[in-house]
Amino acid sequence: MTAERSVLPGRFSGLSIKLIATIIAVILLVEVVVYLPSLASFRANWLDDRLRVGVVAARVLDAVPDVMALPRELTDRLLTSAGANAIVYRRQGQSQLIELASPVRPDLVVTADMRQADLMTLILGAIDVLFATPDRTLRIVGQGDLDDSLVELLMSERPLRQDMLAYSRQIGIVSLAIAAVTAVALYLLASYLFIYPVRRLTQNMLAFRQAPENASLIITPSPRRDEIGIVERELAAMESDLFSMLRQRRHLADLGLAVAKINHDLRNTLTSAQLLSDQVATLDDPKVQRLAPRLVTTLDKAIGFAQSVLDYGRETAAPPVMAPVAMAALVDDAAFEARLVGHPTITFANGTPEALVLNVDAAQLGRVLLNLLKNAREALETANVAAPVVSVTVVEGADAITLSVSDNGPGLPPRARDNLFVAFEGSARAGGTGLGLAIAREITEAHGGRLMLIDQPQGTRFDLILPAALLVHP
Repeated sequence: MTAERSVLPGRFSGLSIKLIATIIAVILLVEVVVYLPSLASFRANWLDDRLRVGVVAARVLDAVPDVMALPRELTDRLLTSAGANAIVYRRQGQSQLIELASPVRPDLVVTADMRQADLMTLILGAIDVLFATPDRTLRIVGQGDLDDSLVELLMSERPLRQDMLAYSRQIGIVSLAIAAVTAVALYLLASYLFIYPVRRLTQNMLAFRQAPENASLIITPSPRRDEIGIVERELAAMESDLFSMLRQRRHLADLGLAVAKINHDLRNTLTSAQLLSDQVATLDDPKVQRLAPRLVTTLDKAIGFAQSVLDYGRETAAPPVMAPVAMAALVDDAAFEARLVGHPTITFANGTPEALVLNVDAAQLGRVLLNLLKNAREALETANVAAPVVSVTVVEGADAITLSVSDNGPGLPPRARDNLFVAFEGSARAGGTGLGLAIAREITEAHGGRLMLIDQPQGTRFDLILPAALLVHP
């Protein structure tokens, strides 16, 4: 199943629109945070202006003797200048009142005490005015010009609310203008520094994914030294490596196909030669009898090599099919196929517990054990060891289960150790291909485990380490 092809979003439908929206939202949020104290300050100044007029009226009242009354024209002018219905002046326990000729008796009065000028009180008062009914009467209380004097004004709250709404509209327009200008400026800057380079990287990845063997699609890094510059250079290096790897794999695939065809024909030819060598071996000529075994051995090695190459070429990458497997029986079967059971000189010891059951692919894991046991047998058959032994032991840990396959032979030569799991390089015997251990490691890793060579004073030991999660509890 092929992955769905990605489509690059439009210029204003991907990161661009998200960036613009985020910038505007953040700026408006900042404006809201600034707006509330600003509105509270506007309301406080508005009320202070009215109180100052009230203080002037109080001074007029204080200058007039008690036996005299202020002219109605003067009182109306004082009230009009303050926009108030009534002004009360209190001093030393005495009160003086200036009110309209036809006084208003309000139903709903809200008090604004300007002696409490902390920020939170002012903000709450401003919010209350904005969301209140427009027909309330406002009672403004403030300190007079003398320490023991107090001035109160009664007036309609409607003018204050209208002025605050007009101020809010101005703040809103200015905020939107600032947000728009700032968003455009930041967008242009971010587009130049981030969005355009990211779109360039995205376009290149989409194009290169469609044609990874087109070298012209490898991105050309910019001279930037920041993170985006690093991404560009790393992407260019990765695409170059991928291009080279794909070209190499194509060459290897073509070469492998040719080798497989040649190898198939060569194996058929060698098989025919083997049949002829078997017939030659039956002749009574002493020279033939002396040379025939060498010829047969050489042909057997050539046929084995050809067959192992074909087997490796046909090796599939199918995932293991997990099922509960009794490991002791699996080890016995592998030992039998490796011709260790009943061997005339080599002793085989299976130390696998009978109760050990793992959830593994029996065929694949059996192939790993067969390869390890066969290698151990072949190493001991060519070595001069007094009592050759091949053993399998198991150690169960908290995180892993280790199956150790060991022998008391001469050990691996240095060349085999250096290329242990490399195909065609890691063979420990002459004429070997080294494919067995390479395949064994692939199968072990497919089970989530590891195949390791363990250093020891004598012999060879391979540890097959499998996750403890594969253990099947009775």
